[in-house]
Amino acid sequence: MRVLVPLAEGFEEIEAVTIVDVLRRASIEVVTAALAENPVRGSHGIAVSADAGLDTLQDAEFDAIVLPGGMPGSRTLKGDERVLSFVRGMARQDKLVAAICAAPIALEAAGVLAGKRATSYPGNELPSAHYVEERVVVDGALVTSRGPGTAIEFALTLVERLKGPEAAQKLRASMLVAS
Repeated sequence: MRVLVPLAEGFEEIEAVTIVDVLRRASIEVVTAALAENPVRGSHGIAVSADAGLDTLQDAEFDAIVLPGGMPGSRTLKGDERVLSFVRGMARQDKLVAAICAAPIALEAAGVLAGKRATSYPGNELPSAHYVEERVVVDGALVTSRGPGTAIEFALTLVERLKGPEAAQKLRASMLVAS
């Protein structure tokens, strides 16, 4: 399993680091990709060194793409044609496409939410989706979540989708995450 996590300036640190950490604990290869400058500075001033620049990964194969939220990072993801192209390509191949917090606005911009159940941080527009106020929402190969407080649940749901419920439950237990 190989997962792409694009990082734009102003990403939400809790979400990005939780996603990467939990997936790697599940022995899933995660590649973080800087959209521009590297290291990438999050919305709370924490700099994270990405594994690669997004431009170097255009021909790479991934099993999933996961977009961390935060502002202005989510707006940057939404406006980046390279990110939207990855999202569209993964969705066409029925691969896992996921976003948390404000990042589902990039999925909306990519056109992959039409008629799907989805959620996001309150106040973000997802007009083509069937918006629900649940902590983590799964609709086929699409996973969305609400925000920093749902990051561990979101990441464990990704593990479940990629490696199965037993792997997610084992990781949940080892991390002492309440059911």
